[in-house]
This record gives sequence, C-alpha cells and structure tokens, in this order.
Amino acid sequence: MLWSIIVGGFIGFVAGCITDKSAKMGIIYRVVAGLVGASVGQTLLGTWGPSLAGMALIPSIAGAVIVVAVVSFFTGRNS
Repeated sequence: MLWSIIVGGFIGFVAGCITDKSAKMGIIYRVVAGLVGASVGQTLLGTWGPSLAGMALIPSIAGAVIVVAVVSFFTGRNS
C-alpha cells in the first residue's frame, strides 16, 4: 500500500509538470491525482508499458494528466 502511494505521488508529480500545474499541487492532491489517474488511464488505454506497484506508468501518467486538466477546468485553476 505504501509503495502504491509513493508511485501515485510520482505519477501525480509528472502529470503536474506536464500540465504546468505542479506549483499549485500539494502532496495529497498529487497522490490522489496519480492514483485516480492510474485507474482512468489503465481503463482507457490498457496496461501496456513498464509498471510499478501494479500501475502501468505510461497509461497512468496519461490518465493523471486528464484528471489534473479536468479538475483544473472545473475548479477554475487555469494558471
């Protein structure tokens, strides 16, 4: 479980850097975005590519980017 949280935080961090929202994201938001993004990405794109803690990294990062963008759109955090 701890390993999943660490990998989820890493995925959320990478997604924040890609969307240029990393400065506004706290550690909890990064972990949640990474874990939810992993679920969304693997549902949409499958489980291909390298994986850590049971999460395929490339689809998980893509899913986390989607989650961060959608949450930013609905909360009004555009910049």
